[in-house]
Amino acid sequence: MQKNVLIVGAGLGGLATALRLAKKEYKVELIEKNAQAGGRLNQLKKDGFTFDTGPSFFSMSFEFKEFARDCNIELPFKYIELDPLYTVNFSDNPKTFFLYKDIKKLAAQFKDVEPDFEERMTKYLAKSGALFHDTVDLVIKNNFDSVFSYVITLMRVNSTHIPVLFRSFWQEVKRNFTSKEAQQIVSLVAFFLGRTPFDTMAIYTLLSYTEFKHDGYYNVEGGMYKIVEGIVDELKKENVKITYNTEVVDFVGNGKTLEYLIDTKGNKWSSDVILVNADAAVFRSKVFKREKYSLEKLDKMNWTMGYLTFYIGLKTKLPQVNHHNYYLGSNYEEYANNILQNPDTLQKPYYYVNVLSKYNQECAPEGCESLFFVCPVPNLLHKPNWDDKDAIVDSIIADFSKRIDKDIAPEIISRTVYTPIDWQNQFNLHRGSGLGLSHSMNQIGAFRPANFDEKFKNVFYVGASTIPGAGLPMAIISSKLAAERIEKYVL
Repeated sequence: MQKNVLIVGAGLGGLATALRLAKKEYKVELIEKNAQAGGRLNQLKKDGFTFDTGPSFFSMSFEFKEFARDCNIELPFKYIELDPLYTVNFSDNPKTFFLYKDIKKLAAQFKDVEPDFEERMTKYLAKSGALFHDTVDLVIKNNFDSVFSYVITLMRVNSTHIPVLFRSFWQEVKRNFTSKEAQQIVSLVAFFLGRTPFDTMAIYTLLSYTEFKHDGYYNVEGGMYKIVEGIVDELKKENVKITYNTEVVDFVGNGKTLEYLIDTKGNKWSSDVILVNADAAVFRSKVFKREKYSLEKLDKMNWTMGYLTFYIGLKTKLPQVNHHNYYLGSNYEEYANNILQNPDTLQKPYYYVNVLSKYNQECAPEGCESLFFVCPVPNLLHKPNWDDKDAIVDSIIADFSKRIDKDIAPEIISRTVYTPIDWQNQFNLHRGSGLGLSHSMNQIGAFRPANFDEKFKNVFYVGASTIPGAGLPMAIISSKLAAERIEKYVL
């Protein structure tokens, strides 16, 4: 008998799971709160410009290739390896660092501040590579039915990695590098997990290996939203329907079975199997109203930072600016250590600028440039008021103008700003936490909200706040784990 699957949310995890199941002859349908698919992997078109609104590059390309093989399709988007990966500029140093995967080329840029950088980096990447290979297949790419099974699996991991469980990312980096420049540049990747190097576990130094050694980073031709458009096109071939502007707010259950979901218009949505691609903790709280996930208890969990993102269209070109760029201030440690305690400062030690139109000219009018700024900021638990958003954005634009020796303010013809309030409201992110639950020790693996429901046997979850965690490759892995759960489910 053909099983029907209803997927709530058309983010990357939901879309990928939908295609996996449709290819196995499940009858799949998706409903989505917003007017277009993609979740945080989205696109803004305004004033003739096109902007990526969320992720602007991706890693672990092999996961996307495996996904395509699993679905028996050609990968529905084209991508190019980044070289350099990105650039880093310090406010107190006129030099721009180019982050090459070629360690000799990379090391040459540190010869004045850390002469033995190549040796140190090689040793560091060997350790982070061992962490990656000893944990990814065993821990990250597996379903766990209980905390006990998870702990048993952890016991199979090479015991040489035990010390990193008790160190932060920053502590591990400081053990391996001596210069401020090397320490800050190498630790930047911790921000990709939505926290700082000071409160991210050292086990995530494995990300350095994925950056510089294993796979690198990739740009999608035409912008990151081509990933979403490509998968949606494949779903259309499988006659999978997506209904937009449909937000689930209530439910009716019968014992251990979820009978149907109810949207804001009173429509009822039923299916043999229901997969939730909304935030796994927030959905349990807002829709299922579980006591374990009450608002008070959600607030006590560890959440990722918020993001201040803004999208700037310029009536000029910026040939002096690279595609992916990070700008660090002079108070990196002070700010990163206190970002969730003392948010009231306009100086940002770290912001990112993506020039999407540099290699995707169709994303801006002729002679113009499309810029995407990201600044990690406190979530709404720590900074609920964002009336100062324009002042903060102005300060970053002024700083950026100074760094590139060109005042871009008079050249701006399009400006859109998203604060954590916007991210919270548009994507139901708890307190505007950009990447959902953080990856602290008690919130990884089986300690994360499970990808199967604790009450309803026909409900499953996929996405950032369930296993394995945040990030585009993790969403693809999450879709595989969720599909495996659903395939084992017996009506």
